[in-house]
Amino acid sequence: MNRKLLLGLGLLAAGGGYYVYAGQTPPPPPAPVLTSLAIPMGVGALGRVEPASRIRKLNQPGGMAVTRLERIFVTEGDLVTQGQLLAEFADARLKDAAAQQAEGHLAELRAALARVREAGRPSEVAAQRARIAAITAQEEIARRESNRTDRLVPSGAGSAAAAERNRFMLLRLSAERAQAEAELQTLSTPRDEDLRLAEARLAAAEAALAKARADAELARVRAPIAGTIIRVFARPGDQVGSEGLLDMADLTRMDVVADVFETDLGRLRPGMLADINIPGERQRVTATVREIGWQVRRTTQAGTDPVAAVDSRTVEVRLTLSEEGVALLQRRTGMQVQVAIRASNAPVAAR
Repeated sequence: MNRKLLLGLGLLAAGGGYYVYAGQTPPPPPAPVLTSLAIPMGVGALGRVEPASRIRKLNQPGGMAVTRLERIFVTEGDLVTQGQLLAEFADARLKDAAAQQAEGHLAELRAALARVREAGRPSEVAAQRARIAAITAQEEIARRESNRTDRLVPSGAGSAAAAERNRFMLLRLSAERAQAEAELQTLSTPRDEDLRLAEARLAAAEAALAKARADAELARVRAPIAGTIIRVFARPGDQVGSEGLLDMADLTRMDVVADVFETDLGRLRPGMLADINIPGERQRVTATVREIGWQVRRTTQAGTDPVAAVDSRTVEVRLTLSEEGVALLQRRTGMQVQVAIRASNAPVAAR
């Protein structure tokens, strides 16, 4: 009986094992390994709007002079051309008078040099030549008379005293003619030392005039470029302070200056496109990377992220705004914007 019981238990165990084995699901196949494709990443940064010409801060050309402003010829928003007169200071008229005085002195020395070069007036030269001709004629008559009396002395027809007197007259006239010719040479040709002295005085007067004109120009402010007057800091009667006289810039070409983290510079290339997000505007404008800065420095843009690093180091990247962006941001110099520089093959962002 015990043998039958053990046999039954063995059969029962074998049947249960088969049941368990038959109901077990096979293990799943191994999952395939997916290879992820490298997706190019763009660069984001904060930026500010700035004219491509930069803002020109004009001040009194005289440097530390304390002259007060007398006249200003422009107001904010005026369009000016390069070289246009913008303002005059109180010492402009005094310096103009000094320049006119220098011009008069220069004209005087030029006339003196011309006189030295001519050496004599035409009338004086003509008179001297006439005198030489008259002396030459007298000398010829005296020579004939001297020759005649010299021939008469050996025959006793003429006296030796008369012959001697005629010879002396001929010598005197010859000396007078030589003297007159020397005087004509003096009238016709200036002395080298007089000419060099007159030329040196003229050169000094020209230098003095150039200095006087430069001093007069220092009393005026002219536009270094064609552009727009952005802001005027001083009025007539004011003394120009540390802020300068006025700010101007060429607003026909606008830039966005983005502070890009130094770790993102490797992904930037000139010519890459970017989307500019303008606070308060629904649409975005495009810009193109034009210049990548050469110096790493602390960031100058104040972000709103409370956990952002305040001592992060960035590089200035200049982006040229599109015509649409220039029209929209022309009067927003200094405005902070958000810059999203697209990757080289990134799709165009929806506006």
